[in-house]
Parts: sequence; structure tokens; C-alpha cells
Amino acid sequence: MLVEDIMSRDPLYVEDSTFLTKARQLIRDYHVRGLPVVDRENRVLGIVTTQDMLKVTSTKSNVTVSGFVIPVPVLTGDVEMMDAAKLMLQEKSTLLPVVDSREKPVLVGVVSLLDVFRNIDLNKVPKRQIREIMSTRVVTASPDDPITKVWDMMVESDFTGLPVERDRSPMGMITRFDILKRGWARISKESDTRPFDSLQLPVQKLMSTPIYFLTPDESLASAIEVMRKYDIGRISVVEDEKLVGIVDRYDLIKSYLGE
Repeated sequence: MLVEDIMSRDPLYVEDSTFLTKARQLIRDYHVRGLPVVDRENRVLGIVTTQDMLKVTSTKSNVTVSGFVIPVPVLTGDVEMMDAAKLMLQEKSTLLPVVDSREKPVLVGVVSLLDVFRNIDLNKVPKRQIREIMSTRVVTASPDDPITKVWDMMVESDFTGLPVERDRSPMGMITRFDILKRGWARISKESDTRPFDSLQLPVQKLMSTPIYFLTPDESLASAIEVMRKYDIGRISVVEDEKLVGIVDRYDLIKSYLGE
């Protein structure tokens, strides 16, 4: 399967002169992990990501995305899907722009790890158990934690989501998008405009429920099926009603690639 078979055509994008507030609004409204950045001729300059938006504390309306562009490799439609996945993992990027040609790097689409994940051939998934690839040192949040505490952890450690638990019993999941979609986009600790309400709002008010989980003995294919079904990026691993690990799309794609 090729990149052109799975890529998103006519993607959302921003020009380097776009105001940062506008880029942040697009990321929140359309639930995307990043946006390609182009110049006036629609030539790709790089991307801006959700993580960049989390780090921004300025409320000034005249700040543009030009200072936040991350240079990334570009792809053409004839690249093999799994080669694109390897490149994204290598670059630690969740998406890459797709261009007309390397000589003419005009944006024609984007391909993401989510696109790859949705097109994994379940018949080719390694016959392994979740316990073999899950992360066991899981950073979690308490339902009583203030949103500001979780936000700061996400900014500092580049987490995209955290299980919410009480006494090691899982209750839900809190993600960047859960926070962004509710408009809490400028509550980083450096901000001098941090809303007072955000100091009090507990995680349980924004976390996603119900909690989806699997046991350590279940297969990688079952994890992919559940995550596809519920459109989630990570799933808790529970044994005897206690949280023992977590698996995300990256873990499963890496295993699929044999890495």
C-alpha cells in the first residue's frame, strides 16, 4: 500500500503568516495533531504541532506561526506506507506533508501515524501478547488533580494522554484534546493570565469515560481492533482490576514493523 492510498487530500494547513491564535483554533476545532505550514506559493516549510500550541502562553493576536515551524521530511505519494511509518517514527513526528514532487514541494496532502494505524493488516500483526510491549511505568493522574497540574505534565514531558486512577483502579483517560476542546489552551505555568477557574477544575470534569481496557494476556491484534473501534490513541492494561500498563498506537506500530 502506498502513501497516496491512505493520505488525507486537501488537508488543513496554515501559511507562515497565519496568526498563532488561528492555528491553535484549527487544531482544537478539527482535532488534529498538527498542521502543515506553507509559504504563499503553497510550498511546504514544515509543520506546527499540538505540543507547540501547548507551550505557547502568549495571548497577543499578532504572533504568527513562522517562529514555531518544525522542519520535517516530505513524502511523495509513491512511497510505501510502512516506509512512511518508519520515517515518522524516526523523526518522532505524528504526521508528514505529502508533496507533488521533491522538485516541486507543493502540498497535496498529509499522512499520519493514525492513517497507518487504520490500515494495518491484522493478519500480519505479530502473534504476541500485550504484556510483551506495554509500558509498565505509567504516569497517571488522580480524578481530584487540578487540570493545571496535568497540563503542566503534558507540556514538560510531551504526554498526549494520561490514565486517571484512584488507588490503582482506572477511572478514565485525560488527553490533550479533552483539554483543548474545552478551550483550556493557555494555562501553562509560565502564563501570567492563567485563569483562576483552571486552578480549581478537577481532572474528573474533563476526563473521557468509560475507561476502555484490555488484560495483559490479550493479543496485539485485539488491542488494534479495540482502539480502532473506539477511535482512541491509547488503552489501559488492567489485571485484577488494577492498572498495570498502557499501550498506545506507537507501541503497536513499532511492533508491527518489528522494531
